[in-house]
Amino acid sequence: MEDIYSSVANLGFPIVLSIYLLVRIEGKLNQLSESIMELSKTIAGQK
Repeated sequence: MEDIYSSVANLGFPIVLSIYLLVRIEGKLNQLSESIMELSKTIAGQK
């Protein structure tokens, strides 16, 4: 039983950290995509 607790403690932190980072990166990727689309529209309007 102690081995199970140890495994959860060792694996839980990396899993939580990974989920946290993925959620943060997802928001930044969405902002980046929107900025690229806006830039593309601006460039297309200048031609």
